[in-house]
Amino acid sequence: MYFSAFIVIFFTWILLTGSFDLAELLVGFAVSLVIAGILKRYYSIKFDGKFISRIIKFVFIYLPVFILEMIRANIDVARRVLSPSLPINPGFVRIKTNLHKDISKLALANSITLTPGTLTLDVEKDSLYIHWIDVKTTDPDEKKELIAGKFERILKGVYE
Repeated sequence: MYFSAFIVIFFTWILLTGSFDLAELLVGFAVSLVIAGILKRYYSIKFDGKFISRIIKFVFIYLPVFILEMIRANIDVARRVLSPSLPINPGFVRIKTNLHKDISKLALANSITLTPGTLTLDVEKDSLYIHWIDVKTTDPDEKKELIAGKFERILKGVYE
């Protein structure tokens, strides 16, 4: 687990710095060792047969869907701000998730929060509590589909 976390952190360091200078690599190596040591207690990254397919799903399926949904939500919120006559119906909603792992729920909650017009307030067992700028329905299945449906289906394949 420690080695796997180190590898992921070190390669992330290289990607973020974009440098192969020896001094940069040595600092990245040292920082990665320390962070991996801290994280090994709390999080395990496993390189198994599914690791590559999960990365591919995340990068090529989830990220494009997330970016598209974020653009749509930004346009919707911008229209509401620029046209105050557009109705809003703000409210708090609860949606149940089929995700079981904490990392899956975290990714879903963050995806919802990063999409303008929605804000995840709490995650409790299998439920997410969300503030929604325009509550369109009270039906639990419709709420879930409108807020988290696309994200949840893909994240289930990535993390679980």
